[in-house]
Amino acid sequence: MPNRTVFFVSDGTGITAETFGHAILAQFEADLQRVRLPFVDNVDKAHQAVRQINHAGALDNKRPIVFLTLANTDVLQVITSHCHGMLMDMFSTFVHPLEEELGLKSNHRIGRFSDSSRSEQYQSRIEAINFSLEHDDGQSNRDLENSDVILVGVSRSGKTPTSLYLAMQYGLKASNYPLIPEDFERQDLPPVLKTQRKKLFGLTIQPERLSEIRNERRPNSKYASLENCRHEVREAEAMMRRFGIRWLSTTTKSIEEIATTILQELRPERLAY
Repeated sequence: MPNRTVFFVSDGTGITAETFGHAILAQFEADLQRVRLPFVDNVDKAHQAVRQINHAGALDNKRPIVFLTLANTDVLQVITSHCHGMLMDMFSTFVHPLEEELGLKSNHRIGRFSDSSRSEQYQSRIEAINFSLEHDDGQSNRDLENSDVILVGVSRSGKTPTSLYLAMQYGLKASNYPLIPEDFERQDLPPVLKTQRKKLFGLTIQPERLSEIRNERRPNSKYASLENCRHEVREAEAMMRRFGIRWLSTTTKSIEEIATTILQELRPERLAY
């Protein structure tokens, strides 16, 4: 059982605190219970958060670790005055030194998504998500030429989650198209993809891992058999080499790593803000 509790407390969604905190905690082999407390945006909620944090400390008999992203000074004051945890205030750690370096005052905006629903970037992201859902797994060829990237690979190689991540995080219209046994028999790409060669990026995976994934969905089927997985992966990789499609293996990579590699290869300008 986890023997210490970590809290991510924010007056917004808490995603920033959680992402940063996870990156720091990944450096330690520690068994931790993790709790996100979002939208702690007034004094009453701050006192509730303090009670929850202090209660966890009493149960664990260890001081909780608390990552904070709180722009509201009244809320922050409640936490710092009454919380019996180790506080990691990211705003005081990073924002205040930047104010001095830039000669500017922070706007103390609450959360990275404030007023985002009215922004052009947000609307573009929603449009990209809808586009990627419509073009998932080759469901639609309509407007395929408007894709920013088209992922190809065998079934269950990671195309759908990567497409959605690219759409949600970067606003890319990411389609994905499966390579199927009929394509391998013809030893040719699906005709609809031939005119989009520059936008293609391939995903592959170790056959053993692919068999495990497919067996979760269709156990003891030919589709999930190791022999069939080896055949499909071998044929898909041969096709990617034949047509000069850039590709990578998703076997040991996170969605973030896969997406970043794709951006570096196809749309490096999207890595600049």
